Amino acid sequence: MYKSKYFRLLLLLIMLLPFQAFVQESKVSLNGYVKELYMFYSPENPITGTDLNYLSTNIIHNRLNFKWYTTKKLTTAVEMRNRLFFGNLVNDFPDYQETVDLDNGLMDLSWISAQGKSWFIHSIIDRAYLDYSSGKWQIRAGRQRVNWGVNFVWNPNDIFNTFSYFDFDYEERPGTDAIRVQYYTGTTSSAELVCKPGHDSIHSVLAGMYRFAQWDYDFQFIGGQAGNDWVLGGGWSGDIRGAGFRGEITHFEPRNDLSVRATVASVSADYTFSNSWYIHTSLLYNSNGKTGKAGGMDMLFNPNMSAKQLSFARYSLFGQVSKPITPLFSGSFSGIVNPSDGSFYFGPALTYSLLNNLELMLTGQLFFGDEGTEFGEIGQIAFGRLKWSF
Repeated sequence: MYKSKYFRLLLLLIMLLPFQAFVQESKVSLNGYVKELYMFYSPENPITGTDLNYLSTNIIHNRLNFKWYTTKKLTTAVEMRNRLFFGNLVNDFPDYQETVDLDNGLMDLSWISAQGKSWFIHSIIDRAYLDYSSGKWQIRAGRQRVNWGVNFVWNPNDIFNTFSYFDFDYEERPGTDAIRVQYYTGTTSSAELVCKPGHDSIHSVLAGMYRFAQWDYDFQFIGGQAGNDWVLGGGWSGDIRGAGFRGEITHFEPRNDLSVRATVASVSADYTFSNSWYIHTSLLYNSNGKTGKAGGMDMLFNPNMSAKQLSFARYSLFGQVSKPITPLFSGSFSGIVNPSDGSFYFGPALTYSLLNNLELMLTGQLFFGDEGTEFGEIGQIAFGRLKWSF
């Protein structure tokens, strides 16, 4: 199994080598980071089938970002993350490894290179593409991030690579295997077509977007096919008296009996005061969400998120306040409320810059609510992270 995955990796790297391999003007950049993340999880109820009342894990995470500016028009990029997991979460839940070693792309570029009873090392290539730019055209082929969302928390327009707000340790966010063609129709307008082929039609996406500026706002319209649905939507970003104002909406119309109709929308506003206080609020609407008890989330085993289901609730409310206490020390508080079942999330965070490239962060993800509610049966999670960038 491992040989097969290494062969796929080698094949990918060979495919990425452009014909201009011997161009003397080419330039190379390499950067990344190393960080250590500790997690302590106290579930709301005892863990089924065990005598454990808590779970803990450590993750030592290395990221490498490689770019080769092969010519003035062509760029080759390969980026990967390598993580060492250890702790009783790994020891007592062998299935946890399978949820980490997961790659939904056309090529399986995820592998476990070493493992023991209570630890394993996982690697994945989440960016690997060729980018060609010439005049008004830009073509990118390979594993990349197609970022169509405009909001900070919930992105109904992000039909290619949806991310979870709670996955704060993945700053780069997921990528997707696709071919992306962009044509810049003007200084502030562009049209693009993205094809994400899958192993079947359920995992395939073909959609286009047109983006333009008007009245000091940026607007976008999207349409196409995503899995079993036809999609149609749009978004905007601008400001009202200095406050950021953004929104996006996507309608999913079934292509067959395997899907259901849904409309998902989010709107947000944020503002930075003269004394550096920052506030941010957002609202999410999901026509298929529940108005009663929404049921529990699976925080540890990666819920199958999509732009069609960003939450189990019909309505969700988000709020955040933050402030730099000193030039090196900052704090923030965020929260999400399900107004239908009364459950809520609270997330305090403190960040301190030890050096120019060394950062310490302490944060929590605290969930509260009655049994059967969206956040009521999760519990509390505390994190500590030390990050060194290079």
